[in-house]
Amino acid sequence: MLTILAYSMIIVFMALLMTGRLTALIALIVVPIIFALIGGFGADVGPMVINGIKAIAPTGVLLLFAILYFGLMIDVGLFDPLIRLIVRMSKGDPVRVIIGSALLALVVSLDGDGSTTYLLCVTAMLPLHRRLGINPLILPCVTMMGNSIMNIAPWGGPTARVMSALHVDASQVFVPLIGPMAMASAATIAVAWYLGVRERRRLKTVEWKPVHAEVSALGGEVNLDAAQAPHQSRAKMAFNLALTLVLMACLTMAVLPLPLLFMGAFAIAISVNFPAIKDQKERIAEHSASALSVVAVIFAAGVFTGILSGTKMTDAIAHSVINAIPASAGHYLPLITALLSAPMTFFLSNDAFYFGVVPILAEAAKGYGIAPEIIARASLLGQPVHQLSPLVAANYVLMGVAGVEFGAHQKFTLRWALLLVVVMIVAAGLFGIVPLL
Repeated sequence: MLTILAYSMIIVFMALLMTGRLTALIALIVVPIIFALIGGFGADVGPMVINGIKAIAPTGVLLLFAILYFGLMIDVGLFDPLIRLIVRMSKGDPVRVIIGSALLALVVSLDGDGSTTYLLCVTAMLPLHRRLGINPLILPCVTMMGNSIMNIAPWGGPTARVMSALHVDASQVFVPLIGPMAMASAATIAVAWYLGVRERRRLKTVEWKPVHAEVSALGGEVNLDAAQAPHQSRAKMAFNLALTLVLMACLTMAVLPLPLLFMGAFAIAISVNFPAIKDQKERIAEHSASALSVVAVIFAAGVFTGILSGTKMTDAIAHSVINAIPASAGHYLPLITALLSAPMTFFLSNDAFYFGVVPILAEAAKGYGIAPEIIARASLLGQPVHQLSPLVAANYVLMGVAGVEFGAHQKFTLRWALLLVVVMIVAAGLFGIVPLL
């Protein structure tokens, strides 16, 4: 009964999102509460929700100050040189712009943090996409594709979890996956090229004249033609660049908790760039709407995950999948794990999948002589689809800065995410790191 309730809740939730009947904010709150009441958990809904919000609170704080920080960096013109470079290289061609966006996402995603990648890449590239009239769903699509591949790096969330759960190291899991990741990266560029050609044909673009300014998703003005932001000295520009690079390095090395890093970086940046209290208040007010819309959805996601785990729906889904695998299919467990990794990580959190499901699959595989590291590699191949999950907090950052609806993004991007999963599974089989037969 609990399994049926869990699948029904997820189906209703996704249907409401993808048909545009409810926004993500409302659906994340209303749907799980209704199904918890249907399941007879009314008395426990309060504690479940509070536990879910507590678990996601650090992420909410992180995103709040990350949005304020990068919004401030846009205000002071930090990304203007990058945009001007891409403008010069693209020459107004949508194909080059979209490929450049995909390449930028692949590089920036090496930091292992999806929220940071989305904030940097989308806020840097959105003005140019808007100027050219490119479909607004393309930028979040190619950015997510690049991030979903590089998120498999050892310092990314899923790989760290599976290495911990199965007691294997990066040389056994990540290094063999470099080949499939390279193939998926090539596929991402190919998709970007295809989308660019389609947009070029739609727009009938020959040449676009650069504009003087464009409004970014976070409310700041990106100056495309000026040598630098008029109110910023070269010394301050150098300081802002150095501060951002140090912040990225500290994020990668996990020197301090991520929320604290962004809080500290924002405090330093706004104090240096806008010493007057009045100016600081104006900058914060300028970006408060964007920050509030994203953080509100993050805390709403805490309601969803809190009820999903508190009612044991997560466990019910996991056991239903394990029990559905017949004993005769044991030799195909690597392929089964790879195929399951996409839908399972979409409907479950990474914690639930890698700490709850994967160890069971790995234990079953031992009876057929299949090493744990093979199951670990296979379990990571579905990450491109996982990145579209409503349980991924960074998605709400992406939607906030890109200015698109989550359901529309999922419908547009899902086919390309599935393509990346197929490419990675086939490449893993060809490289012999995950036996498929």
